[in-house]
Amino acid sequence: MITSNMWQETVNMFLFLTLELTTLFLLISYLVGVLQMYIPPEKIQSILSDKHGKGYFIAGFLGAITPFCSCSTIPFLKGLLRAKAGFGTMMVFLFASPLLNPIIIGLFAVTFGLTVTIFYFAVAMGVSIVAGYSLEKLGFEKYIKPEAYIAPAAKNGKTSCCGTAKPINKWQQIWQTTWTDFKKVLPYLIGGIAVGSLIYGFMPTELVAKYASNNNPFAIPVAAVIGIPLYIRAEAVIPLSAALAAKGMGLGAVMALIIGSAGASLTEVILLKSIFKNTLVVVFLAVILSMAVLAGYLYQFLF
Repeated sequence: MITSNMWQETVNMFLFLTLELTTLFLLISYLVGVLQMYIPPEKIQSILSDKHGKGYFIAGFLGAITPFCSCSTIPFLKGLLRAKAGFGTMMVFLFASPLLNPIIIGLFAVTFGLTVTIFYFAVAMGVSIVAGYSLEKLGFEKYIKPEAYIAPAAKNGKTSCCGTAKPINKWQQIWQTTWTDFKKVLPYLIGGIAVGSLIYGFMPTELVAKYASNNNPFAIPVAAVIGIPLYIRAEAVIPLSAALAAKGMGLGAVMALIIGSAGASLTEVILLKSIFKNTLVVVFLAVILSMAVLAGYLYQFLF
């Protein structure tokens, strides 16, 4: 039964996510622009280049130390694309960053203990590196949209009343590029937030626990699939998972839910469509789902 409380939760989540993700996107895009101004593309290429495989591990650990959620990873990814960093290392960063950010790891350790946290970290890092390496070797770079490599052209000045251009400083140029980027992804962002908020408001935790309990042989893949449209922030995914475990969800399914929700939110998938062709978006989802299911079954087997 639909209640007024469900609508209130949906509206509150929509307003909260809109404000938060808009702020994050603009802030991170601007910071990336500043970094690009001081760090030349050649330096980024050098850091993330494949030197006997080191670039993949560097990208994974770079993702682990950056406190990005799945959506706020996108502006950084655009910066790497425009810096022409290696495709494989960029994909490693894309997979690892939202799953291994310090907030999730810290909450994981406090809630589930050090052993489970190390297991989670090892699976997420390992699959991210293997997937990034494999996608590069299989030639999936061709599924990036050509316009994703091109930075929006910033105007060189403002036109005065007399028709002459007033020069603007480098900080204003970075802001213009950031704002142009933001306007391009805004429809995707709002659409993803709207759908995610509806799911958040109208999908009770009891329903998730029912279909992902230990009695369901498909509990782990069900939890992984549910996790993707159920956008959950890093600060909320661990406490929610602990609550679901208390309601009877198997810990393997809890692991799959965490990876699915943190690794590939609906909003992120919609944003990725602005820079990836459909084939690469589908492959990205397949990697996250495979990682979630693998972690769930491995956890169930080992623990």
